[in-house]
Amino acid sequence: MKDLTFYKGKKVLITGHTGFKGSWMCRTLVQAGAQVTGYSLEAPTNPNLFSMAEVEDKMNSVIGDIRDLEKLAKVFEEVQPEIVFHLAAQPIVRDSYKDPVYTYETNVMGTVNICECVRKNPCVKSFLNVTTDKVYENKEWEWGYRENEPLDGYDPYSNSKSCSELVTHSYKNSFFNEMGVAVSTARAGNVIGGGDFANDRIIPDCVRAAKEKKDIIIRNPFSTRPYQHVLEPVMAYLMIAKEQYEDAKYQGYYNVGPDETDCVTTGDLVDLFVAKWGEGMKWVNQYDGGPHEANFLKLDCSKLKTTFGWKPRWTVSEALDKTVEWTKAYFAGENVAEVMNQQIQEFLSE
Repeated sequence: MKDLTFYKGKKVLITGHTGFKGSWMCRTLVQAGAQVTGYSLEAPTNPNLFSMAEVEDKMNSVIGDIRDLEKLAKVFEEVQPEIVFHLAAQPIVRDSYKDPVYTYETNVMGTVNICECVRKNPCVKSFLNVTTDKVYENKEWEWGYRENEPLDGYDPYSNSKSCSELVTHSYKNSFFNEMGVAVSTARAGNVIGGGDFANDRIIPDCVRAAKEKKDIIIRNPFSTRPYQHVLEPVMAYLMIAKEQYEDAKYQGYYNVGPDETDCVTTGDLVDLFVAKWGEGMKWVNQYDGGPHEANFLKLDCSKLKTTFGWKPRWTVSEALDKTVEWTKAYFAGENVAEVMNQQIQEFLSE
């Protein structure tokens, strides 16, 4: 995406709009002049980015559970969206071990519900289901997974997102192809950026340690992940939805991740954070014997690159620069919505 003029005046519905990625997407689309409706539970953290993004009075924010098909259907009927982004999910691997039933209800039946609403509302021309890099059967190999690799997430979160993919594929084949709805899924890597306050994610853990002036605790410094700034996938989602809206040949399944040089270990990521934050911060390795998580995970994003001429804008180092910039502004009591606007404009102009 070089600019967002396509979205001016478009009716866009986003599920999961109060989450971290959803808040950045809302801020971006509100700036673009879209008619945005969000459907989500209350913001999942306190503090939360959605309230800081100053978008609630500039969009239609509906608080509702993705598992509530009746309420979701009413929103679709009232709004008549042209473009739908499905971000609502239970997104934390460790939480999925604690409550697998809720995770499957949200991530699988939630996808069934959104697909059912798209099926019953011919106003929808473009639908994007946002999943994860963890949908693949992880074989701990050193090269990136491609879109045609087998889906089979290990833990309840990853597996439920694999199921979400399969639900989408079934609805596409059974209904959407005949309806003329362009449908894609996007499998994104690990996102970082200003305003993530989630539990059990490494950069929010770093930020909390910085605020409390404590050492950062890392439970697995040797795990490798495809880290990227949150605007990378947000802009890629907007690009895919736009392109398939204009020409259905672009619908499909896409990995969205950084270049291989930015697939780094957790330890390396935290080293970068510590160096950029300053103030004498350090981290300690403290494995807590928690549940299974993949050690090695990379994405091959060749399809996105060759199809759209896409490439990542910011390196992992630059992504951390933006994260630290946002967080220090937040700690200083500055207007972080303005920081978001500035970073969005910087991203689009590069």
